[in-house]
Amino acid sequence: MEKSWLLAFLLQTIATEAAFSVGGGVGAGVGVGGVIGSLGGGGGGVWIGGGTNSPTTPFGSSISNLNMAYTALQAWKSVITDDPLGILNTWVGSNVCSYKGVFCSEPRDAMVGTTSLVVAAIDLNHANLQGTLVNELSLLTDVSLIHLNSNRFTGTIPESFNELTSLTELDLSNNHFSGSFPTTTLLIPNLLYLDLRFNFFSGPIPEGLFNKKLDAIFLNNNNFDGQLPQNMGNSPASVINLANNKFSGDIPFSFGYMSPRLKEILFLNNQLTGCIPDGVGLWTDLQVFDVSFNSLMGRLPDSVSCLNEIEVLNLAHNNLSGVLPDLICSLRSLENLTVAYNFFSGFSQECAKLFFRNVGFDFSLNCIPGREMQRPQPECSAVPGGSLSCLRIPSPKPLVCGALLKTQESSSSPSPP
Repeated sequence: MEKSWLLAFLLQTIATEAAFSVGGGVGAGVGVGGVIGSLGGGGGGVWIGGGTNSPTTPFGSSISNLNMAYTALQAWKSVITDDPLGILNTWVGSNVCSYKGVFCSEPRDAMVGTTSLVVAAIDLNHANLQGTLVNELSLLTDVSLIHLNSNRFTGTIPESFNELTSLTELDLSNNHFSGSFPTTTLLIPNLLYLDLRFNFFSGPIPEGLFNKKLDAIFLNNNNFDGQLPQNMGNSPASVINLANNKFSGDIPFSFGYMSPRLKEILFLNNQLTGCIPDGVGLWTDLQVFDVSFNSLMGRLPDSVSCLNEIEVLNLAHNNLSGVLPDLICSLRSLENLTVAYNFFSGFSQECAKLFFRNVGFDFSLNCIPGREMQRPQPECSAVPGGSLSCLRIPSPKPLVCGALLKTQESSSSPSPP
């Protein structure tokens, strides 16, 4: 999904042929393309910065904004204790547009013909800087993107970040940040992309996260714990990654009624229990669903057969049981189906055809008679959660999209003479 952000932004950039950029960010910054595209429409897409031969501040520029940026960046520089790549050697003098990793652009509301500049983006991905973040960064009120992936920043996120009114992308991934969930990020008014993965955040996540109009939420590989908020279904996000944490309890029932824009959701490697909600089948555009390495139980909901766009369905390493039905194995977009290390008691003929469709299908270590690499019989005699009653959508008939579709087709076809 990160790649899809880059693609969208690059397409915006290509469409603005008059736009050009001077310099480049540090490392492979996805967001730089994003800011080029999003700011190109408002300010002409003229980029200055990145540590190359940038001109001095042009006449008529927003001196006050650049002065505030200078104050912010110098305050930040003063608390960075290690800079092995020498990035900050360019952070000298008042011309912040010449600093490596700092990008300037005309403001979005710039008048035609003006030459004012503001700091629009900071891209220090893979700079390997060590230090902390400072309150003064809130002075960068024109910055649309902050990408700090793959550094060694520690501490917490300053409360003042809620003053970054233009910020749409915040990537703090692969650092050493710690403490509770940084709720100040939920107060950033225009934030769309939040990436906190591969840090040391801990504790529960707040309900406000799923009320925020975020399109991408990456919290994986932290130490978050507790139950998932019941309002999870309020989120309009297209991608949510909660993998490799310590979440417990059930998957919220509302999760099955999330935005139809949802493309990817990953719960893998947590401590979740209970059933897979019936509403999962309502995500007709879902492409990746991974709940592996949890303790989910019960049978698969019939509604899984509604996932017509699903490409990766990973249910491995749980306590799921029952027979894997034809309609799930018939999903047209399926590329990989993994049900290993469960207690499934069989699968149908359509599932056996997956091998001929070049679909990855791993059903090892279940309880399927006559198949190799299955659990020993004593383990299959006591299925965990075998008597669990899952809350399902009330319906006179099973909610099976494929079966319903066939019924509709047969009823609409003319009767033979």
